[in-house]
Amino acid sequence: MATASRHVYIDEDVGKDDFSAAGTEQSPYKTLLYAHIQHPPAQTDGPQYFTRKSQTAPIPEGGDESSRLEYKAATKSALKKAANLYDSHKKKAAKGDELALREKAEAEKRQIALEHAKKIKLSQDPSLPKALKIRLNEKDPNVIKLRSGDSKKDVDYSEGRGTRVRVTGRVHRLRSQKDVIFLTLQDGYGFLQCVLTGDLVKTYDALTMTLETALEVWGEMWEVPPKQHAPDDRELHADYYEIIGRAAGDKEAITTIVAPDADQQTLLDSRHLVLRGENSSSVMKVRAAVLRAFRQTYEEITPSCLEVTPPCMVQTQVEGGATLFEFNYYGEKAYLTQSSQLYLETCLPSLGNVFCVAPSFRAEKSLTRRHLSEYTHIEAELDFITFDDLLDHLELVMCSVVDIALSNAQTAKQIQSLNPGFQRPERPFKRMRYADAIGWLREHEILNEEGQPHTFGDDIAEAAERKMTDIINRPIFLTHFPTEIKAFYMKKDPQDARVTESVDCLMPGVGEIVGGSMRMDDYEELMAAYGRVGIDPKPYYWYTDQRKYGTSPHGGYGLGLERFLAWMCGRHTVRECCLYPRFAMRCTP
Repeated sequence: MATASRHVYIDEDVGKDDFSAAGTEQSPYKTLLYAHIQHPPAQTDGPQYFTRKSQTAPIPEGGDESSRLEYKAATKSALKKAANLYDSHKKKAAKGDELALREKAEAEKRQIALEHAKKIKLSQDPSLPKALKIRLNEKDPNVIKLRSGDSKKDVDYSEGRGTRVRVTGRVHRLRSQKDVIFLTLQDGYGFLQCVLTGDLVKTYDALTMTLETALEVWGEMWEVPPKQHAPDDRELHADYYEIIGRAAGDKEAITTIVAPDADQQTLLDSRHLVLRGENSSSVMKVRAAVLRAFRQTYEEITPSCLEVTPPCMVQTQVEGGATLFEFNYYGEKAYLTQSSQLYLETCLPSLGNVFCVAPSFRAEKSLTRRHLSEYTHIEAELDFITFDDLLDHLELVMCSVVDIALSNAQTAKQIQSLNPGFQRPERPFKRMRYADAIGWLREHEILNEEGQPHTFGDDIAEAAERKMTDIINRPIFLTHFPTEIKAFYMKKDPQDARVTESVDCLMPGVGEIVGGSMRMDDYEELMAAYGRVGIDPKPYYWYTDQRKYGTSPHGGYGLGLERFLAWMCGRHTVRECCLYPRFAMRCTP
């Protein structure tokens, strides 16, 4: 602390409260409080404080700006206020010093404990029964016997014992008490609470245990005591463990990097760690279950659909050139596929109804919560059908997938945890023509993107579409869109040439999750459609040939898996519904 001087100077406008200031006329402080800290007041022969405002002080009538440069003795009220602040500062500093001393003492005490803990070595008791290696989701009572009741020993393999097991996993939850450590292991298959006691909690490994540390634990399986809780109401009483892979702690701890209040960019950068969380991993497990359910549904419905695997590198467009990812393919222009629909149509004559589960790519610089640049596209094409057949098929498939997913107890539990309010969709789905939707939006005064009432021909924007869906609050088949706002290959309605036999399926909370239509099956009509949108038909010869060699009435659709999952799992954005989301300006990790 600086030595007190006779006169201390403060300039509230240009002074500085740091060690670059000396409290002199030429180098003043900024506040009286800082002046008190550097030059404490005293009962006798203490410093005198002089203040000024060299730039903002009022100028006396008839005076000039030079009057601002004059230092004056600090007023009694200012000194009293500064003295009170100084007293508070001293108390706070004293508490800080006390806390620092206490923390230092605790750190020294912990270091001594850690050094002592390093001397404690664990070893397996060879007299114990051989341990059975299990996954954490093993619950078969013929394999695992749970011990119950009380025992004076932490581990007791006397008559009536529980099964001795060996498990591996990572520490998902950790709670340390004086003589016991409760840790919950996760291995991707399930969770298991492990109880460590005795010397197991005194080792260096135990005292420095961190979340996500990989462990192998041996011990006896027990029922959870009454009024206590643990995953699956059981726990492992450990008799030995080994660290397989230690996880970082302190500033690098996983809870620090992916903290609940972390911003979205940080969470996206750390997606590999976010996936270890219960919510994110549950979404991925539901995703796998839903994919299985789609494949099962397509196999079981009548007529069934055969899975095919179309290419992702193409030289044609499906949804318009503005969203194509272009690349050089051995000197030729090529694109990442927007949709596999055209290829699926070519399969119908020899394979019957077909479907695929494949990635699609859209080069849209859109950052809405329902858009991705790469997404999983579930597409199907159906032969010899009518438009009503297509709608019936869509409703059957989606409802069947939901039923199959919910029939699995584990998947149903995960969906319930992620989206407690989820219910099977109400059938039949509401069917609403585009023209009627325009009328509904006008009636409810929901405006278009230009702030005007909707009119026939508008491409209903996402916000208006979602608002309508949420108000109606049931699945909607929105049908018969105008020709001008739909893809060139969509078949016109025989009863109204202004519109197409097209459909979007809208779900509450998400909006559109499916888009489909009947396809043009007339050769001349398709050739005219190419010309209408300015597409050269030559690269599409293989697609056009379907109309030359035994054409038929057919239709199909594409379903965005991530949107379907966002609806089922109650996720705010589709980015949560894929492993590593790809969207505008995001292609990492």
